Amino acid sequence: MIKSTTRKVAGAWRDFLRLESAGGLLLVIAALIAVAMANSPLAEIYSSILNLKLTIAIENFGVAKPLLLWINDGLMAIFFLLIGLELKREVVEGQLSSPDQIVLPSLAAIGGLAVPALIYWWINRDNPAGIDGWAIPTATDIAFALAVLSILGSRVLASLKIFLTTIAIVDDLAAIIIIAVFYSGDLSTAALLSAGAGIGVLFVLNRLGVQSLTAYLITGLFIWFFVLKSGVHATLAGIIVAAFIPLERGNQHSPAHRLEHSLHPWVAFAILPIFAFANAGVSFAGIAADTVLGTVSVGIVLGLLIGKQVGVFGMTALAIGLGVAKKPAGTTWPMLYGVALICGVGFTMSMFIGGLAFEHGGFTQQAAVKIGVITGSLASALSGWLVLHLSLPK
Repeated sequence: MIKSTTRKVAGAWRDFLRLESAGGLLLVIAALIAVAMANSPLAEIYSSILNLKLTIAIENFGVAKPLLLWINDGLMAIFFLLIGLELKREVVEGQLSSPDQIVLPSLAAIGGLAVPALIYWWINRDNPAGIDGWAIPTATDIAFALAVLSILGSRVLASLKIFLTTIAIVDDLAAIIIIAVFYSGDLSTAALLSAGAGIGVLFVLNRLGVQSLTAYLITGLFIWFFVLKSGVHATLAGIIVAAFIPLERGNQHSPAHRLEHSLHPWVAFAILPIFAFANAGVSFAGIAADTVLGTVSVGIVLGLLIGKQVGVFGMTALAIGLGVAKKPAGTTWPMLYGVALICGVGFTMSMFIGGLAFEHGGFTQQAAVKIGVITGSLASALSGWLVLHLSLPK
């Protein structure tokens, strides 16, 4: 029984890595298409599509938003639902279930959050218009990062992949907290109470042992609508719903396992590439040098490229040196340094946080975020790949 469960968990983990790495490559393609369209005669069509207003309403009760915001508030809520399910699974039966397994990547993730934020803050400390972007370089894009590792093929140790994945998962958890605390708008008490009522229903469903995914997802849609109306970012509804969907340790047929398995291909091959296409299309026409070299873009680039590697590798070395944790099996210091560099690939999450930080900012700020995130992420990916290429077994 134990061996069978172990094989199932290992199989799920391999499927997860394959999906995330392949999805990361698709992310790159979608982003390149967006940049190409934004700087071509198709730029007006690209902009018109994203600004197309879509309305879902019953009488005077509904939501009206441009397509871009439906993607960022709606589709990304499904992405966060998947993140919530992954976190729950890891806590119950995975890499976050054992203190011995979680100590090193958790400390590394904390370093990878603190140092980039401090670098960005230092560069923008005299720029009130840009200081809100401090959290942009703290993120790690798990799909993009695993795509870089996948290029190196079977040379990459399983322990190294698990180390990177766990850092990214802890990073995602921190990003959720940051969004909830720092990037929520003016709050509506009535909407919050309505969302709270929906959460109460989820609690009752969970306590009664209801196994129907339909019941949880319909209630989740109700919660998403009122969270959207409340001023708290709507994507957090995905995390809330995931917390209440039943998960039974070792049972691959429990509702949470089934939903996670179903959502993975949709998120990896549709939702994240659509998000990248909608948000990466920066037009270089009319961008002045002070935008490219301004404090916002420079802060993001240095936060991702320098801050991430210093924070992740520094905390990793400190934890191992003090005997708090052990190196992942079979790894060397150059390998761990290569992973620290790859953690600077922020892309999807950095873009997402940037959109929240400068939601009401002008063209200059949005362009600076996109240029900074793309430049910092690509530089981190290339340098991390090079270090691992030279340090991994041939």
